[in-house]
Amino acid sequence: MGKTNQCSVTEFVLLGLSGYPELEAIYFVLVLCMYLVILLGNGVIIIVSVFDSHLHTPMYFFLSNLSFLDICYTSSSIPLFLSSFLTSKKTISFSGCGVQMFLSFAMGVTECVLLSMMAFDRYVAICNPLRYPIIMSKASYVPMAAGSWIAGGVNSALQTSLAMWLPFCGNNVINHFTCEILAVLKLACADISLNVISMIVANMIFFVVPVLFIFISYVFILSTILRIPSAEGRRKAFCTCSAHLTVVIIFYGTILFMYAEPKAKDSSSEDKEQVTDKIISLFYGVVTPMLNPLIYSLRNKDVKAAVKNMLCQKRSSEGM
Repeated sequence: MGKTNQCSVTEFVLLGLSGYPELEAIYFVLVLCMYLVILLGNGVIIIVSVFDSHLHTPMYFFLSNLSFLDICYTSSSIPLFLSSFLTSKKTISFSGCGVQMFLSFAMGVTECVLLSMMAFDRYVAICNPLRYPIIMSKASYVPMAAGSWIAGGVNSALQTSLAMWLPFCGNNVINHFTCEILAVLKLACADISLNVISMIVANMIFFVVPVLFIFISYVFILSTILRIPSAEGRRKAFCTCSAHLTVVIIFYGTILFMYAEPKAKDSSSEDKEQVTDKIISLFYGVVTPMLNPLIYSLRNKDVKAAVKNMLCQKRSSEGM
């Protein structure tokens, strides 16, 4: 019975901002500009991290992974989101919805774990600098990054499979920009208790645990910084982790509103809470990945120096 109902829905309709046609042109321009900034900013971070030997360190390895992750996450949804403004067809296939859901969920979980790995890197660098080369060797930080990707992929495969196996009895209108998993669960015509339980467990493992890990890491970091006798020394030590701390606050502050407590409600109308959810989702999906490279480049002398060196080398090669 589940399979029959599921096969009856071959595509989903993404409402997005259909109820606000006067805003669609504004949002199209804004999102397009932000997407270009995401591709450019994160692309530059990846290039300089790979080609500048001074940036071949654990911190910049994690940062390049974060940039690649942001490009993958936004590219899984923004092109379709932008194309919906240019055509009256605002649909996505059932399988396409599953792929989009998998990618977005996988990237979100991977970023949670990756940010905690970056916090550990900053903890070792500030609290135990003499042992930093030993603890954060290539044999350590590469598996740490790989583990982040594996954790995100495995969890997303489980959550997506559970969601897409549910029966959908004809209602295929998703009141969202993308195939966001909570919005899809609202359309299921079966008990979603298993989905809710699995998401609560996943939230505990991949949201609460990394948050606690980051919090504990920064408690030790701040206590170490405060024991530094000189004000200049304290300032330099804090600057090495300020960019990461800023990204953590923005990322977790936004995701807290989205996934902290899974819920499924009727999507009969677009009330104020649904509009707020869409705005938060847009902020999380576009603004956060756009801010990450800006924060790291504006607050990091090494990245700015690497970009300048890359531009100077390009100019000199063109002059020759």
